Amino acid sequence: MTVLVNILITAGLILIGVLLFELIILFHEGGHFITAKLSGVKVNEFALGMGPKLFSFTKGDTTYSLRLLPIGGYCAMEGEDEDSDNPHAFNNVKIYKRMIIVAAGAVMNIILGLILMTVLLLPNEYFATTTVNSFIPKSYSANSGLEAGDRIVSVDGYKVNNSMDLSYALATLKVQDVDGDSLQIYKQDCANALADIYYTQYNEGGFEGFSEEQYEAIYKDLRNATSAVNASATKEDAYKALEEGSKLLYAYFPEIEAVTPEITVKETRPRFRTDMVVERDGQKVTLKDVDFMTYTTADDSTPRMSIDFYTDSKDSNFLTLMSETGSQTVSVVRMVVDSLVGLIKGEFGFSDVSGPIGAASATVEVAQEGLKTGFGDAVLNIVYVMMIITVNLGVVNMLPFPALDGGRFLFLLIEGIFRKPVPRKAEAVINAIGLGILLIFILIVSVKDIWMLFV
Repeated sequence: MTVLVNILITAGLILIGVLLFELIILFHEGGHFITAKLSGVKVNEFALGMGPKLFSFTKGDTTYSLRLLPIGGYCAMEGEDEDSDNPHAFNNVKIYKRMIIVAAGAVMNIILGLILMTVLLLPNEYFATTTVNSFIPKSYSANSGLEAGDRIVSVDGYKVNNSMDLSYALATLKVQDVDGDSLQIYKQDCANALADIYYTQYNEGGFEGFSEEQYEAIYKDLRNATSAVNASATKEDAYKALEEGSKLLYAYFPEIEAVTPEITVKETRPRFRTDMVVERDGQKVTLKDVDFMTYTTADDSTPRMSIDFYTDSKDSNFLTLMSETGSQTVSVVRMVVDSLVGLIKGEFGFSDVSGPIGAASATVEVAQEGLKTGFGDAVLNIVYVMMIITVNLGVVNMLPFPALDGGRFLFLLIEGIFRKPVPRKAEAVINAIGLGILLIFILIVSVKDIWMLFV
């Protein structure tokens, strides 16, 4: 019975994913369709899906069809790909109307992104801000100059408007080797040593029998001890703060001998380090060389980063929901654009690029992860992926590349400037070449995605 239930749940999630993907296509092609109709352009066929027809009907001068393969759709307009004498053909309407029709698909994708973002944010009781509230005891950023009350304005030159911007900016930081003998690193090691005393006793059962007041007291002492380390002006001061903090913590465990940990100095240390701009007391302050918690695991020696501070929050209400929906959707658009620029600059490798197969694989993974806490969370995870996909489609499709809407928009822009359309044959050849390049690229990426499924 359990196996059957799992199969049904998985099938249901796949169906939801397919329907959401088709919703993305419906919005995109629907944007072209609605603006074409409003502009008086004849639409020969509006199709959802590709391949053989499942069924169709004709209303007015348009055939509406549902096709077998849920992998796309199209809005076929009269005079779109070849000249037509029909006064209602695409090629015969005013150029500004054609530009609106071409851009409408991408605009509708962004609008769908707004809708899906609203669905994602609606369950939230509060929203995170970009103002630092407090730090974890072993925070690296705390001894790098970041302070409670700072509102983060930018990270590594990337403007931060909301929590999504902040997460993205930190996630794109690259690890680097820094001077391991610096005061900053030494203070990090001292704070780590204090935190290790606390967490070692916690993991080994040393807190058994502690009252709630004792828990609060020892954690407060840990925070005060690490704060004293972070405020140290020299290594000697930092080590003295470590000694005093160690005695303070060990006092809760009288059966254990108090020993001040030794600090090992290395030439270099891997760190996620960046410059930041914060707003502090109404003034913008530039912080140089801010480190973030960098760690490795027993199974993987690759350095990883952890956000080592907490931020303030604001309550969710209609106004904050609408504000966050708009702001975070804009953030996703910025992320897509920044990723494309990074790809062109070589900041991201080929392994970071995914096609339809990679997107489907990612959808399955996030759905499975969501199922660990409930079916609703799995659905929301799928909605999140689809939100990213629809915004991606909206942005990428308007790139000025042949065969994309952006390429067609560029041809119309040229026509508007020079008062003369690009010759149809030239446009057809350029679009054919562009389409060929896109198909080859998709094929290569798809092969890579398939390979990644088995490694």
